[in-house]
This record gives sequence, structure tokens and C-alpha cells, in this order.
Amino acid sequence: MLQYPDKYKESEIWGKLAEHFSPTIADKQFTVYELSDEPLPYKTYGGKFIDTLAKQQMELAMRLAVTVGGALMPDAHAGYGLPIGGVLAVRNAVIPYAVGVDIGCRMSLTVFDAKADYLKRYSHQIKEALKEYTHFGMDGGLPFVQEHEILDRGEFQLTPFLKKLHGKVVRQLGTSGGGNHFVEFGEIELSENNILNLPTGTYLALLSHSGSRGLGAEIARHYSQIAREVCKLPREAQHFAWLRLDTEPGQEYWMSMNLAGDFAKACHERIHINLSKALGLKPIANVNNHHNFAWREEIAPNEYAIVHRKGATPAGKGVAGFIPGSMATAGYLVCGKGNAQSLDSASHGAGRAMSRQKAKEQFTQSALKKLLSQQGVTLIGGSVEEMPLAYKDIERIMPAQESLVEIHGRFMPRIVRMNKE
Repeated sequence: MLQYPDKYKESEIWGKLAEHFSPTIADKQFTVYELSDEPLPYKTYGGKFIDTLAKQQMELAMRLAVTVGGALMPDAHAGYGLPIGGVLAVRNAVIPYAVGVDIGCRMSLTVFDAKADYLKRYSHQIKEALKEYTHFGMDGGLPFVQEHEILDRGEFQLTPFLKKLHGKVVRQLGTSGGGNHFVEFGEIELSENNILNLPTGTYLALLSHSGSRGLGAEIARHYSQIAREVCKLPREAQHFAWLRLDTEPGQEYWMSMNLAGDFAKACHERIHINLSKALGLKPIANVNNHHNFAWREEIAPNEYAIVHRKGATPAGKGVAGFIPGSMATAGYLVCGKGNAQSLDSASHGAGRAMSRQKAKEQFTQSALKKLLSQQGVTLIGGSVEEMPLAYKDIERIMPAQESLVEIHGRFMPRIVRMNKE
């Protein structure tokens, strides 16, 4: 078994782990599991917007021996293993591929003590700040040192695997990934009695979308392989291989997953701090909510399970969140309603209507520029893969989950920074 230092046993993460799971010695043996003949029932939201393959993947997940519940969000589309937009509750186990590769990927919204007209008056300064203080993609990093308490976390010394990833964490702190990850300034119109407790009105806001970078990807790869070695499933279900939480690999993954989630949060914090300081802006509120993660939750009175949300976000009663559309459409500040049928979940965005490859084949860079110009959006970087028309219509997705969340604000992107693919 892992030998945890006493100071780590007293830490928050270990406390949560030790409180709920009683570890046993792990070995090299594996267990063969069969699938149930019929999937457990699950709730689907906005089913007409969801492709057939995503539904088939969800049904397969509901046939696992450890599954106790599930739900499918209206932005759902096919993924690897659990579909993007899938929520899955299981007993005493965690499924690395139901968490996903970009562990703890999240949205972070900062509202500033500035009106929306700041965007026009200081558009040049905003563009320059986005170019200088953000970095996207696998290679390189920010040209200046980033500091954050995450770099001193003791977990990095607890396994040889995490120890060797620390250097990558140092290099990538405060940066963003590729694909649909972005950092953007826009205007947010807040409703009365909003969850931020701010006066009704339109404010300048900063929104970012990114995850745990190389750290999360390496953790996913490493523990997915271990899961496949110890949990033997039929070929069509191999992506759902799980780690029992009363084993050493299960403990390691749980600890590593939480660390990756905290690193993703730290990256957003640094991005928002860097840009706020560069532009002399005063933050007055922040909301951040993550997906591609697993939580231990009470899904029924005195019944606990590990709830995986892959491309879905927590929407417990009174929980703040943000659901984006695309770079040319609205995103929404929301407050969760705590709907038990959805396992207290909501969508993490509008969801893709077509694959990145199909978008590349169907759209041109000039068409993208024309559409963004019509919507009053300036794009720095980016590619046709993220063409707004490649996404579902957020204005149809939100009504499909009105039983899950209440809208408290509407955000419109204006100056967007993405990776140049």
C-alpha cells in the first residue's frame, strides 16, 4: 500500500479519501466482468438534439456491473467510452475514461467593476494583453514565471509518476490547451436577484475554458491502462474499465485526479490574475464550474456513489455555473435546481453538432471571418474547427434543461483568443 506521510493523511484530500474508502492490498490479479443484458433506465434531456451513437454509448455504460444511475445532457455527442454530456453513477469505483482525458476542464467567469463600453474604448489594449499574457497549445509556455501554491502540493512527492510530471506542471501553469479552449472578453447582462448578488446591469467580463493540460492527459493515459489490466470487460466496453476505490491504483488515481482538477483551477486563476493586472481591472465576482471529473455524492437518502460527469457540470440546488455557446453566441450564468433525475447535473455547453474534421471539410477561414464580423466578434488565433455553425444552437439547448438550471445572466463574447491550429 502507499505510505502516506502523516501530514498528508491530515490534508483535505486524504481526509475525504480515508473517510469513505477502506483500502485493501492491490495485486496483479484481474477480474472478468460481464455486461447486464438490459441497461438500467436513465433520464435524457433534449433527446432530439443527441446523435444515435451517443445514446448507444450511454446505454452501454448503463449495463456495467458497477452502475447505479445515469443521465444524458442535451449537449451530448459521441465520445470515447462515456459520451460527452454523459453522467454516470457507480459503486465504489472510478472509471478513468468516464472522467476523460482533460481532467477537471472548467469554465471560469470573472465579472469586473467596469461597464461593457470598456470593450470599445480599450479594445486595442485588450487584444495586446490577450496576446502577451495567454498561451495556447502543447509547445512552449508563458515568457514570465508563474507562482501558485499548487506547485508546492505534497501529492507530487507521493508517487514516482506524479513526481516526474512536476516539471511539466511548472511550465504549463497559467496556459491553455488547444481545440475549443479559449480566453475571451465580453459583456454580461445580469438579471435581478442574480446568484452573484450584484446589481442588475451590463458588466465587462472575462471567460476562460481550459483544463489540466499535460498533467491530466498523462494521468488519464496511465490509469486507463492500469484499469484495463485489472478490469476485463467485453471488447465493446473496454473504455469503461474501472479501478476499485479500495485498491492502491484506485487510491492513486483518485488522489491524482483531484490534484489535476486543482491544477486546472490554478491555471484559470493565473490567467485571470495576469489579465486583470495587465489591464488594471478590479474583479468583483467569479464563478467557475468543472466537468470531466468524478465526485462522491449522495444520490438518494443514505445512498452514496461516485458520480462521473464527462462534459457535464454540477447543478446542485443553489450551485452557480456557466454554460457557454460558441465564440459568436451567448453563454449563460446559471443557478442549479438540484434535479435528482439528472443526478444534480446540467450541460457543459451547447455541444458539437459536427466533428472537427467535418467542420474543416465544410467551412472556410473566410466564412468564419465573415460570420464573426457580422456578430461583432474579434478572433485572435482559432480555426474553422471551432466555427460557431459546428455547434448546436445554445438557444435550443437551454430550454431543454430549464428543469435543471435557472438563468441568472447572459454573456456575449466580443474579443476571443484561441489556439491557432
